Amino acid sequence: MSAPDKAARYVVAGIDDIPSIPYEWAPETEWKPLRRFFSIGSFGTNLFRAPKAGDVLTEDHTEDPDSGTRHEELYLVVTGSARFTVDGEEFDAPAGTFVYVPDPKSTRGAVAVEAGTALLAVGGEPGCVYTPSAWDQEPVPGQTA
Repeated sequence: MSAPDKAARYVVAGIDDIPSIPYEWAPETEWKPLRRFFSIGSFGTNLFRAPKAGDVLTEDHTEDPDSGTRHEELYLVVTGSARFTVDGEEFDAPAGTFVYVPDPKSTRGAVAVEAGTALLAVGGEPGCVYTPSAWDQEPVPGQTA
């Protein structure tokens, strides 16, 4: 699929239409950089899909200023089931579950409980306008202009 047309009123793409890029913290996990693919300019969003149970969906991380961001994040388990850890507390989140982490200093991460688990992540800094970085400008492998 080619890059979305900026003049289009809307863009439709399936999960498998969006190319994956290597995910440093979990090479086996498919990382679909939705913000880059759709050229979203107001918030960050990614999709992670684990081929097998036990695969990392999102590494344990914070979004505090030391990480370079101050995002609050909302996750949605799209398919399968994930086990989240937020500030040391573990809980299961089956498909259809939202997990909201408002505090950028909270450590959060998730692993797949089932093969094929897909996790949507959406984040942004409250009160700020998103400014794309140089990383956002890089083409997604397989994407044509």
